Amino acid sequence: MVPDKYRGGRCLTMRALGESGDNLSPIAPVEFESPVGQLLAQILRTHPHLLPAAVDQQLDNLQSDKNDQTEETLQSHDLLYKRIAEVKEKERQKTLEEIIYCLIVQKFVDNEISMIPKVTETSDPTGRVDFWPNQEQKLEFVHSPEAFEMIQSHLSLVLGDRMVGPLSTIVQISKIKLGKLYAASIMYGYFLRRVDQRFQLERTMKTLPEDFTKSQARFEDPNPGKQLWDPDSLIRIPPHDDDDGGGYEDAEGKQYRLRSYVMYLDSETLQRYATIRSKEAISLIEKQTQALFGRPDIQILDDGSLDTSNDEVVSLTFSGLTMLVLEAVAFGSFLWDAESYVESKYHFLKS
Repeated sequence: MVPDKYRGGRCLTMRALGESGDNLSPIAPVEFESPVGQLLAQILRTHPHLLPAAVDQQLDNLQSDKNDQTEETLQSHDLLYKRIAEVKEKERQKTLEEIIYCLIVQKFVDNEISMIPKVTETSDPTGRVDFWPNQEQKLEFVHSPEAFEMIQSHLSLVLGDRMVGPLSTIVQISKIKLGKLYAASIMYGYFLRRVDQRFQLERTMKTLPEDFTKSQARFEDPNPGKQLWDPDSLIRIPPHDDDDGGGYEDAEGKQYRLRSYVMYLDSETLQRYATIRSKEAISLIEKQTQALFGRPDIQILDDGSLDTSNDEVVSLTFSGLTMLVLEAVAFGSFLWDAESYVESKYHFLKS
């Protein structure tokens, strides 16, 4: 039984450092709905050092509940029992989602990164909405140097000519496009963390292929008119010049770059690494994006086309747009880490 004091608040908040009283500020845009999610959110807010043990305990409880439910279902052929089992399975999935989300938020908290709040209208005369702090350096440090090099290329691809102007320049963009960009960047971060872990492992074990640095890019140069948040161009790695530095250099002076390693992988492996493994992770990408930008106002017309005329346009600076992308990539990286940790304690991924 979850104590009543944990059932009140749904939005994950944290007391601002150095402040007294009851002034609490949200630290994550997604609200928790399950009792377990609200409990973990409260622990993260008040006793963050206890969260790992609390998560492990809740995963043990989920496993016990799942085992008991499986045994009951096997012993009974009653349709009512099967229906109850389906309802409980949905409850476990929601709980699992919120455990994973709490682990993601913990990563932001541990790195002292404030998550971007819901994007809403402000009183600013220009209509600007991005008044969150610049945390580019903190967001850089959550990745390996090799991975961040690729993230910079990702920024160049998705922002295009916008990277040329001053960071304070204000641009206008629709919320639907912002949501697509954010979700695609989460998926890119998820892919990048997954492939970077393999690269770092092979580098440590000294099993990197001898000839992968000579591989030619299998991707064409990105079409400036085709942005990365289009589904069919999510993973696009541009070729690089041999003399532009970066990457890892071994004791013999051989240079190894994550970008070259990615291009060395066959298309089947790339597709597998770019695929989100669980429905819980897919659901969290959707919830995080909608918590920031709201549900897209899209209508299907009689001729089958999509009407987005009611889509809201917001104003933000190049710097704010960059921060959105960097947070999304970090979220994707943390999502991979959290999903992998939970899987090690509670098997839920399909083979």
